[in-house]
Amino acid sequence: MTTPPPPARDPAAAPSPLGVPAPVWRFLLAVALGAAAWITQAAVLLSEPLSPARTDRVGAALLLDLLLGAAALAVLPLRRRYPLAVACLLVAAAPLSVAGLGAMTLTVVSMATYRRRRWVVLVGALTAAGGAVAAGVYRPWLSPAADGRAASVAANVVVILLIFTAAVATGYYVAARRELLASLRERALTAERERALADRAARDAERTRIAREMHDDLAHRISLVALHAGALTFREDLSRAETAATAQTIRANAQLALVELRQVLGVLRSGQPSGAERSQPALTELPALLADAREAGSVVRLDTSGLPGATAPDLAAITGALSLTSFRIVQEALTNARKHAPGAPVTVRLAGTPGEQLRIEVRNPVGLTVAPPGGSPLPSAGVGLTGLGERAELAGGVLRFGLAEDGDFTLLARLPWPA
Repeated sequence: MTTPPPPARDPAAAPSPLGVPAPVWRFLLAVALGAAAWITQAAVLLSEPLSPARTDRVGAALLLDLLLGAAALAVLPLRRRYPLAVACLLVAAAPLSVAGLGAMTLTVVSMATYRRRRWVVLVGALTAAGGAVAAGVYRPWLSPAADGRAASVAANVVVILLIFTAAVATGYYVAARRELLASLRERALTAERERALADRAARDAERTRIAREMHDDLAHRISLVALHAGALTFREDLSRAETAATAQTIRANAQLALVELRQVLGVLRSGQPSGAERSQPALTELPALLADAREAGSVVRLDTSGLPGATAPDLAAITGALSLTSFRIVQEALTNARKHAPGAPVTVRLAGTPGEQLRIEVRNPVGLTVAPPGGSPLPSAGVGLTGLGERAELAGGVLRFGLAEDGDFTLLARLPWPA
């Protein structure tokens, strides 16, 4: 017979009274129960009138009882490796040894934790047979006062089976409690791992978000620096004052780009991205953004006739994430036009109403561009518009771009505008 693996054990499932280890107090409990049963039986037997022949019989029986009880305690540690064999052995010895009562009960409890019905039925049958033998044969032979009639035997068997049933129920309860505690511990560990993964994902997402925000600024600054530097290189008609002003613009944008680059590196290296957080731009800064583009030589026209209060629209009315997303879309669109269509006029249109959508359209011709200062196009990573699409989707909107029917490159974004 192949012995199945023992059921899961949890140290927390077996509390230790007064700090005593569980195996120790269980062993001591078995010893105490067996000793109490043996002393009680010895007191009863020795209280009866004893003839010389009966004295030898009682003494031999008590000695055998004590030896079998000691043997039961000796095999008790094997109950987890051979649960069924040890349980059958101790139950079979029970009619001759009340000193092994504690060890037998503990073994039955351990056997029941495996929750094998066949095992329980087999050990229960042996228990009932042992009870019948003890009440009908052994005790009448040992004590003339013992009643060996069928009714007494049946009552004794019923009492023993009740004790056996209580031990089996205790074993089933212990097994269920161990499984419950193991399940709760596993769920706690799983929840802790999931929480750690969620925290890590949140940190990574936050760092990525901040890095993306700073990337938009960096691309804008670097493109301005490149255009102004190209103008200094190829324009010989600039006065000293104009050259100094252009150089100052290059210096200011380069310094800002370096600061933002350090922030990006800090975000990517630090485990606390919130430390690199800074104030986010809003759509109210759009005029300054367009002024920077015009200063770099771009022809930019802003059309806000589609907004409420077309004569003097209040850009501050567009707030929160919508304001930031709108600003970034216009910023990246201007940077994209400066890279791929330098010198071409750019039209920025804002339209929409609260409670519906905010429409952002940036349009520039692609066939009438002039060569950029320096004679070569600005480098491009090719991911700016893709990032804008992701940003628009995160805001609950859509973004489309491509060549229109009139040949202009058009970027159109539609974003939800809360009322």
